[in-house]
Amino acid sequence: MAFGEEFASRMIRSSFQDGTWRTPELTDVEPIPMHPSAHVLHYSSTCFEGMKAYRWKDGAVRLFRPERNIARLQASARSLCLPVPPSELLLEMIHRSVASVTDEIPAEPGSLYIRPTLLGMDSNIGGAGTPSDSALLFILLSPVGDYFTGGVRPLTLLIDDKNMRSTPRFGQVKTGGNYAAALGAVVEARNTYQADQVLFCPNGDVQETGAANFLMIHDRTILTKKLDGTVLPGVTRDSILTLAQDMGLKVNETHYTVEQLLERLPEAEAMLTGTAAVISPVGQMIFNGETIPVGNGQPGELTMALRQRLTDIQRGHSEDRHGWVKTIPASAS
Repeated sequence: MAFGEEFASRMIRSSFQDGTWRTPELTDVEPIPMHPSAHVLHYSSTCFEGMKAYRWKDGAVRLFRPERNIARLQASARSLCLPVPPSELLLEMIHRSVASVTDEIPAEPGSLYIRPTLLGMDSNIGGAGTPSDSALLFILLSPVGDYFTGGVRPLTLLIDDKNMRSTPRFGQVKTGGNYAAALGAVVEARNTYQADQVLFCPNGDVQETGAANFLMIHDRTILTKKLDGTVLPGVTRDSILTLAQDMGLKVNETHYTVEQLLERLPEAEAMLTGTAAVISPVGQMIFNGETIPVGNGQPGELTMALRQRLTDIQRGHSEDRHGWVKTIPASAS
């Protein structure tokens, strides 16, 4: 099945009512009862996260940097004026839900994709200017294989130097509205140019694609958009920047233009980063009707080395020098 279309048998949920988070409940995966007037359905008061659990060769199940995803979900909730789940509650729900489906976690190269989701649940179709005081928090689990079932291939990006993926302040929020806003441009790029994704560069400012952070390597320097609220603070992005420095590369988080991007492409590598695919190499870009190779058009050597380093840490094949990997405690089962 395609990535994210198969689900584990169990899920966990907690609700926020009258100023209190309820005790989390493990259940079978089942539909969520919701009144048609629910705030989330009319005013998009929702955010989510994506992370993975890995079954190592020793049989233990481990998470990768869950505290970063928890912090980002809390930040998204604050931006959407939703009740903010405590870190302890979120971590407990992650541990318990993953422990309940340990036998369903596929062996390497598979993993368990974890999707915490927060919904505004107030019954109020007149609440456009009012935050939802009630909420539902649930975690859905999806056993997944390697994102690239046919092997890693270089992607094609269409450069859009006019439109924005999101608003200047809201790009850092992991909410479905940002993905929906970018979807039309992505579908058009696929249909018209056979591009895989759109690199949004409003007014020439290189930002990110509709579903992933964008990084370029040139002259042993990783160049990427500064975290200024317009782009998502990706956990994979942050991990790759750290590993790049471990490899002796320089990191430059800054504002840069399409013109500066195009100048570097002939001698550059480029990639998209995200939880699902980890790293997707970029082989060419399309701008003003012209197709421009990135380097030699193939996955870059440094790009693939960074991908290997990160996946080796996630799967226990190399030392975790940064304390990123967390074991699911036995008490969670």
